[in-house]
Amino acid sequence: MVLQVLAKKIWGRQGRVRAAPGWQSTVPVRRNGQIPTISPKVGAQTVQQAPASAHHTMTPTYILTLSCPDRTGIVHAVSGFLLERGGNIEEAAQYNDHDTGLFFMRVQFACAVDGSELRQQWGAFAQGFQMDWHLHATTQPMRTVIMVSKEGHCLNDLLFRWKSGLLPLDIRAIVSNHREFYQLAASYNVPFHHIPVGKDNKAQAEARQYEIIQAEGAELVVLARYMQILSDELCRKLEGRAINIHHSFLPSFKGAKPYYQAHDRGVKLIGATAHYVTADLDEGPIIEQDVARVDHSKTVEDLTAQGRDTESQVLARAVKWHSEHRVLLNGHKTVIFK
Repeated sequence: MVLQVLAKKIWGRQGRVRAAPGWQSTVPVRRNGQIPTISPKVGAQTVQQAPASAHHTMTPTYILTLSCPDRTGIVHAVSGFLLERGGNIEEAAQYNDHDTGLFFMRVQFACAVDGSELRQQWGAFAQGFQMDWHLHATTQPMRTVIMVSKEGHCLNDLLFRWKSGLLPLDIRAIVSNHREFYQLAASYNVPFHHIPVGKDNKAQAEARQYEIIQAEGAELVVLARYMQILSDELCRKLEGRAINIHHSFLPSFKGAKPYYQAHDRGVKLIGATAHYVTADLDEGPIIEQDVARVDHSKTVEDLTAQGRDTESQVLARAVKWHSEHRVLLNGHKTVIFK
């Protein structure tokens, strides 16, 4: 405890490290490759040279996803391409869809070749297989914008998972047609944009929303219980990069208060569906679904609480898989390499 206090005083005076009020730093702080330590005599600072392994530079890691017409030798060709460039495959998965004749693959690999050069070389290689492909550096979290209305359970869950390091996201903004969650956004230091939406300004509101999405360079837009129907035009602009969540009562219980309708009908299962947004309302390619069993003893409040938990978990899994580039579109379906 004495050493911790001394360390706090020494480094605080030098302007190097300042512990938050009520907290004490117990982790050595590295400066210019050296680890400061505290002498047990009078608190004098000594310096210990960091081990050489601490300076080791990690080889860049990438994720490659691809789809193409199926044929023999694709896996061999892909692995051979990476081997010729000193690449080391860390994770690989593939799927052959016999109904469509398409081949899907996801490969995570380490390679010292510069990313731009690697993309150029791969692009030339992929043409011979008619590949639809994407190459991502694993060090780059996915830039994300979240849209929400008045129900904040999914938003709160995503923010907590993101801040806990469980989602590889870079949440750039929160957009809402209500003001309810501006304080929640501020607590996570995320910009909050309040854009009211009504019958008379829907086009202008969507234009402003899309302006924010583009300005933030968003690769993913999450409708975390955003209760406005997007126009066909905006759906097309966000195709393949917008995820929605809804309860799995559709189309049985439409409109307001679906859990009240479900309780009145005595349902035994409640659930949630996460899917990509398309112009066909709530009919986009499904990413994840889940259900929870209920019985006659459950109140409307019980059903609603269970439903919100299920929605949050399903959406979180869908966002995680998408942000890890594990979801590939296959027409109106998805291929997911978990």
